[in-house]
Amino acid sequence: MSNIKYKRINAELVRTISEIILKETTDEFLKTITITDAEVSHDLSFAKVYFTSILSKEKKELEKEMEESSDFFRKFVAEKMDLRKTPKLKFIYDESIEYGNKIEQIIEEIHEKDQ
Repeated sequence: MSNIKYKRINAELVRTISEIILKETTDEFLKTITITDAEVSHDLSFAKVYFTSILSKEKKELEKEMEESSDFFRKFVAEKMDLRKTPKLKFIYDESIEYGNKIEQIIEEIHEKDQ
């Protein structure tokens, strides 16, 4: 399969899981989740799904709660996406937003010291 097809599947997976969170869930914890990215394996049997949350819980606790919901998401992904094989979902907390905020804060502090 071409690299473009994997990118398209990744984007569709992000859109589908985000739509499931928006429309199909009633759990308040899941409503705080934002899906940021996804990476499917080359045989489409496995997918890493990156997420963030507005809750201030421990990263491991958030990942554990999302892993407990993975079968729920997989069922809906199987219904909504036209894939021969539905990938097993592994949820990973995305720290890139926090990292970006930390860098931005450091840059602001440097600018304040220069003035």
